[in-house]
Amino acid sequence: MGKKENYIKPTESELEILQVLWNEGKATVRKVHETLSDVKDAGYTTTLKLMQIMHEKGLVGRDDSGKTHIYFPLASKQKTQQHLLGRMMATLFDGSPSQLMMQALGDKKPSKEEIEKIEQLLNQFK
Repeated sequence: MGKKENYIKPTESELEILQVLWNEGKATVRKVHETLSDVKDAGYTTTLKLMQIMHEKGLVGRDDSGKTHIYFPLASKQKTQQHLLGRMMATLFDGSPSQLMMQALGDKKPSKEEIEKIEQLLNQFK
């Protein structure tokens, strides 16, 4: 059996920062802060402190060779999604993928394209 990889669970605020970095690839604190300020009211120093903590935790890397520090994600988007979804499925849906899917669809009727994508994914498991 292989060695289990340590998973660092990001907080909600850290996930918001990671989302910006996953979209951008790399960014300064100012860029992350400006992007987040469109949807959230937080001070620049709060964003800076969070990103410094994330660097210490190993969630992000930092290039400090220039005058301005550039941050980039170290946490994999796919692994983070898998971990958080797995925990949510286990705790909220008794481990049932079908219950999760039904809740995800809710009262919304998926588009034809979304139904085709879901069918393609399901066919991979047959």
